Amino acid sequence: MSKLKGACIFGQSGGPTSVINASAAGVIQEALKQDCITAVYGAAHGIKGILEEKFYDMSKEDPYEIELLKTTPSSALGSVRYKLKNAEEDETDYKRLLEVFKKYNIRYFFYNGGNDSMDTCNKVSKYMQKVGYECRVMGIPKTIDNDLWGTDHCPGYGSAAKYIATSTMEVYHDARVYDTGMITILEVMGRNAGWLTAATSLAAYKGNGPDLIYLPELPFNLDKFLEETNRIYKENGKVIVAVSEGVKDENGKYVAEMGASLAKDAFGHAQLGGAASILASIVKEKIANKVRAIEFSLLQRCAAHLASKTDVDEAYMAGQMAVRYAVEGKTDYMVAFERSEGPEYKCNIKLINLTDVANTEKKVPREWINKEGNGLTEDFVKYALPLIQGESRPPLEDGLPRFARLKKVLATK
Repeated sequence: MSKLKGACIFGQSGGPTSVINASAAGVIQEALKQDCITAVYGAAHGIKGILEEKFYDMSKEDPYEIELLKTTPSSALGSVRYKLKNAEEDETDYKRLLEVFKKYNIRYFFYNGGNDSMDTCNKVSKYMQKVGYECRVMGIPKTIDNDLWGTDHCPGYGSAAKYIATSTMEVYHDARVYDTGMITILEVMGRNAGWLTAATSLAAYKGNGPDLIYLPELPFNLDKFLEETNRIYKENGKVIVAVSEGVKDENGKYVAEMGASLAKDAFGHAQLGGAASILASIVKEKIANKVRAIEFSLLQRCAAHLASKTDVDEAYMAGQMAVRYAVEGKTDYMVAFERSEGPEYKCNIKLINLTDVANTEKKVPREWINKEGNGLTEDFVKYALPLIQGESRPPLEDGLPRFARLKKVLATK
């Protein structure tokens, strides 16, 4: 297939991670090398920046700053939570996208995000095909939730898992300073999939982790939780519990909803948080006087100082390979990871059709959760350990991290 000549645009969407900018660096650096790509644009706040015709000329950036993106957390170009309606219902946004694509001769569209972002990517791809505008569309996975279907794991997960496991080990030691009883409840991100909360079992693998771990894959039973917590407290005087923010009872009610009704985001997802505080209040009333609730919150996704080098390298590779595949003629795919068989960890790239991956969640397998439903098996540890290997830190200036400083020169036509 002959190479398609035209500009490319890259956007970031959804919740940021500590390595999402490594994927940006992979796309930008690779795209700038390609003769058939006439301009490289970075969309301000994802799809919204394209609709508003606000994007940056990445060729105007200092190459050193682009390199620093590999160790810069969050979304350097700005993220967004914007839901495209189905084109059959309302073509307004799609017509605008087509108008902008034609104006700037954009022939390559790379979108970096999670489930909802892949849905956006898929919708744009299908519309461009429908109207006969040749544009190669590639999704680049990103989510600390690790819940994208079809890929062994997602860029962002390894670093978040490393931070969660490390922080849990540190909390474990702090919670044992005094000779008095104490119960600590850790709240970890994860709406419907418990991959992040499962990472606390890596701390347990090292002997410094939770006594109990509850994932949203299984219904949460408050009475069972209290019984198990009380039993361990009576035995040891110390208990650490890790719980996903998205745990809910057998009726589908979130623990976080016990305190108040939950707001919704643009995609209709409940905005969670507060499960640990609610459970801590109940535990304080029923079991012990000294109870601490700790919510890791945004620190899980922005801790670039503790990123996994494996994660950074793979995130970069995902962006780089998305460009190479698109230039070769591939379109309508998401770049995904495939783990090779064998004793040594090796990650290969494969392509997944966007239609298959959009809005499909991957959950922690039941067989990786113990029989009691309050911990993880060795299979999960074997799965997760390779993903957190290696150290990646930003360079320091005056003892503080030096993050990328993009000039963000607006593209004009």
